[in-house]
Amino acid sequence: MNQIIKTGQKFTRSKLVSNSAWGIASSMLQTLFICLFFAIMARSYDAATFAQFLIASTVYQLLAAVASMGLGQWFIRQYIREDDKIGFTARFLKMQTVLGLLFYLVNICLAYLVYPDGQVRMLCLILGTNIIFDNFINAIRSLNIVESRQRTTATILVIDGFLKLLAGIFVLILAITPVMLALLTIVARIITAGLFTRIGSAGTISLRSIFTTAISVRDLKELITKNWQFVVIGSISIIYWRIGNLIISKTMSLADVADYEIAFRIFSIMQILPVIASATIFPRLVTYIADNDLAGLKKIYQAIFRGYSLFAIVAYAFVYSFSSLAVPFAFGDGYPGAGKCLQQMSLTFLLMPTVLLQANLLVAMGLEKRDMWFNVVSLLVYLAGCITGLLFFSSLAVINYAILFSFLVFHLSQDALLISRRITSFKNCLCFYGVLTLFLFSYWFASSIANPYLVFCLLAAGIACAAALLTVSPWRSLNLAKPGKPVLS
Repeated sequence: MNQIIKTGQKFTRSKLVSNSAWGIASSMLQTLFICLFFAIMARSYDAATFAQFLIASTVYQLLAAVASMGLGQWFIRQYIREDDKIGFTARFLKMQTVLGLLFYLVNICLAYLVYPDGQVRMLCLILGTNIIFDNFINAIRSLNIVESRQRTTATILVIDGFLKLLAGIFVLILAITPVMLALLTIVARIITAGLFTRIGSAGTISLRSIFTTAISVRDLKELITKNWQFVVIGSISIIYWRIGNLIISKTMSLADVADYEIAFRIFSIMQILPVIASATIFPRLVTYIADNDLAGLKKIYQAIFRGYSLFAIVAYAFVYSFSSLAVPFAFGDGYPGAGKCLQQMSLTFLLMPTVLLQANLLVAMGLEKRDMWFNVVSLLVYLAGCITGLLFFSSLAVINYAILFSFLVFHLSQDALLISRRITSFKNCLCFYGVLTLFLFSYWFASSIANPYLVFCLLAAGIACAAALLTVSPWRSLNLAKPGKPVLS
């Protein structure tokens, strides 16, 4: 334990973590502002109108996930090698803007092909312009990452979230229509794009330089062809959740669309810590692999794995016990199915943090193509589960359990590969799934015979006592893996 604490203290003093702290703060504030924005909408509009806005948002978010073509990672890697960095950045920004325009046209076509409702189509036309702005803003965010200007990015993103919240406040004050609200959010996005151009780029680029820069279709096609795996890795996680809303909108009621989106908004708050923590831990994994320190890699992997598993258990227990209070408090009493949907969705969170950890580990080991195919297989399993289940039951439970099963397949695939690389062992994996299963049935049973709030408090107190004992006693990581195949592929 002392060795891990010393390693953590050294790590937290690094420039990487200092920059990541701004990302954590901005993500939490931005997510809070956006959740408040949707909470205001949920309380101000009826379920059908709220669902129409959510459908239009889902369509644009689904396409925005693919529109950047995952080229942000390529830009960061290539930027260091370029001599004319300003010209290279201008070409990249223009590429991203052009891709955003193309996918905005796809957004319009999809809206008119799939949704006959005029209100949904109008909202898709307005909110779809976010695809263009997202591509442009994310390109500058990539520039700030490579130039270590995450603090600037964090500040602007907090302003963006606050502007969206202000748009929501107009709903309370003036009772504006959803179309007018959509226009206000676009105005906020334009302001954000302007801030990124003027401040976020540190004055190194201008709109004039972007529009006067020449790019060829051939170069764009070649670039995308060479980096197609980044498209899959970078977009599939967003597609995973957004496509569920589209399926619900075509097979269930608008009330179900609203219930699912409300549950997902709370679920997204749970994701913040493991997502940002995984990004922060990734360089440490790369360092162990570069040093060929297999023992150190296994020790930190096992320690983080246990920490993630414990966090997932506590987070799920809290949602299971308090969702019936949290959802009505935040979004009102008009969405009775959202609490149950959140409980079902949160089952997936028991696997998500460790899935993120193992995905980062595979990429650090140079196995990103394996990770990509695991993503693809998982998505296909999810879609097959939705289609099959909806043939028999028209319920949000079908979507949530399909996600859970696909994540289980994803996790098991990662486990098998890491066992073959001697990073973990079959015994460790069996212990992990056994503990989760025992916890679930025990917690469900205890909550059925006692006050669920009291059950959670007892669980939290027990974990706190165990953590206190670990801090004052020697702690040794289990090292069940035997030396074998090399870490690097």
